[in-house]
Amino acid sequence: MSKHFKIFLNYIVGPVLFIWLLLSIYHQIELQKNLPHTWSNMSQNFTATEWWKFSLVIVLMFVNWGLEAKKWQLLVNSIQKISFIRAFRAIFSGQAFALNTVNGVGEYVGRIVYLNEGNRLRAIAISIVGSFSQVIVTFVMGLIGLLYMRIFLLSNDHEFKGLSVFWFDALMWGLLIANILFIMLYFSLSWITKMFERIPLVSKYSFYIQEVEQIHWKELTRILSLSFIRYVVFVAQYLLLLQVFKVDADWFSLAWLVCVMFLVLAIVPTITLAELGLRGELSIQLIGLVCTNTVGILFTATGIWLINKVIPALAGSLFILGVRLFKK
Repeated sequence: MSKHFKIFLNYIVGPVLFIWLLLSIYHQIELQKNLPHTWSNMSQNFTATEWWKFSLVIVLMFVNWGLEAKKWQLLVNSIQKISFIRAFRAIFSGQAFALNTVNGVGEYVGRIVYLNEGNRLRAIAISIVGSFSQVIVTFVMGLIGLLYMRIFLLSNDHEFKGLSVFWFDALMWGLLIANILFIMLYFSLSWITKMFERIPLVSKYSFYIQEVEQIHWKELTRILSLSFIRYVVFVAQYLLLLQVFKVDADWFSLAWLVCVMFLVLAIVPTITLAELGLRGELSIQLIGLVCTNTVGILFTATGIWLINKVIPALAGSLFILGVRLFKK
């Protein structure tokens, strides 16, 4: 690679990426027609009593992504030692790329640019392990949430938005089987990776997945534990913001309904732009089972989207400016 081409990649592509990401984020915010109303309502609710709750939601956003950064740091340390601060910046940059991809898969691109050139593709498989752990937690907690709905919120002759009790039960059984398979797969990744490497076509690229073989079950358990703590932070943010917007209901019921919403968001393919609409509709349908404050429910969904998605994405787009894509 010529010197001039490296200069172009390192000092031109970064700013161009920053501008593209910033315009993309602005475009997505501009299309959300209810945001001015949401902001007005948020400012009106910032009384002395509610201010600390909103402030705590902001603090928990950093805790949330800090836990994800710690997960990623632990996973990639087998490939390249990185500091927690660098991992944290990588996670935020990943969110900037995630805005434009289905279910946020573009976040891997934003993360791996913080690693050395030879380690970037190898880090993708490792990163997927971290995401897989979060999926397992989301599915397990979502299943418990569905069970809570079935026992306490739905009667035997009641339908939930066209989903009869029969199909509701079938969905829970299907999720139970999926959870068992996912957990077995997660703790067998080393063995499964070795099996795949025996396939001639895969063996040519085994270098990129070999690090997965080295992950011990104790490390997998630690990653899964961090994913669970992060999930609890997610739910806590939602509950706090629901209180800010006067969505009054039993917090225990609200927590499990939020778990069901996270489950659906994890299953349904969507980009971040469409996710806000889906998140709002799901919030109204699910939390509406225990509270009639539709406006407060919708404002909570929008507020969470702004705090957990847009703010990190804006910060991540700024961090991209300081990344040198190629050193040699």
